[in-house]
Amino acid sequence: MQGKFFLYIIVTALVIWSLESVNINQIFKKNRILQARVFYFLLGISMIYLITNFLMDLFTSIKII
Repeated sequence: MQGKFFLYIIVTALVIWSLESVNINQIFKKNRILQARVFYFLLGISMIYLITNFLMDLFTSIKII
């Protein structure tokens, strides 16, 4: 369980770092700032969850952790 916590911390930092490179201003309509922020937040949370669970399943299946 402790390994999953540290994996969440590492993946969170990587996801935030990678999402900074995306220019979301061109994707959304003008004056939809709140909707863009909510989408950005949900996208980040879902990416963190999916990547962490994928890595945990991968590590568990090859018996690293």
